[in-house]
Amino acid sequence: MATAILKSHNQPPRKMRLVTELVKGKKVPEALAALQFLPKRGAEPVAKLIKSAAANAKHKGESIDDLTVENIIVESAEILKRYMPRAFGRASMIRHRKSRVKVIVSSTKSK
Repeated sequence: MATAILKSHNQPPRKMRLVTELVKGKKVPEALAALQFLPKRGAEPVAKLIKSAAANAKHKGESIDDLTVENIIVESAEILKRYMPRAFGRASMIRHRKSRVKVIVSSTKSK
């Protein structure tokens, strides 16, 4: 079992979960092939993260073809706060949300 973490990605967690739910439970080569043709902005960072987790597992002595994306956790990271002027001298807050993504891959032979 190996992990990789993307600490701060400039995209809301709700949009990142659309990408991560697609590859959860698939084998690593299948997940990378699916992400290659997905027209979402979060597909490229998630693919890089899966490759990084697979490289970490390979360093531990596991074969990349036997790896499965066991779990992907998307959490909320820090929020950038900006203000926009509104009517009657008021201001409303704009929240730019960020994501934290954690990928866990494990070998199917070890199960």
